[in-house]
Amino acid sequence: MPTWAPVRPTRSAALLGGLFIVTGTLHFVRPGLFDQIVPPGTPMSARHATLISGAAEIAGGLGLLHPATRPAARWGLLALLVAVVPANVFMAQHPQRFGLPAWALWARLPLQPLLMWAVWRAGRPPSAPR
Repeated sequence: MPTWAPVRPTRSAALLGGLFIVTGTLHFVRPGLFDQIVPPGTPMSARHATLISGAAEIAGGLGLLHPATRPAARWGLLALLVAVVPANVFMAQHPQRFGLPAWALWARLPLQPLLMWAVWRAGRPPSAPR
């Protein structure tokens, strides 16, 4: 019998991990979609921003899946979510560029703090009180 046991992520860590892994993967599969939302003035090319943020989402999502890496993933994903706020605001300010209703893009902005809260909770160390 093995001396190790598989480590199961919490339900919230697994759901958020999966969300970030899928979304991060889409940055590589369909980068043009994400390139469009990079606001002008970003200190790198839109493609570089897309690929870096996609890699960060995948790494953070994977990090949420194991208790040893969960706290680092928590901080990395929180930093990423703060960093992408300008892109979300840019989308809301220019809905015609994205073919989406302005109300929907503005309505999604308050979801960012909720997602940050979910990452904060899911990324707690295993010994933290629930």
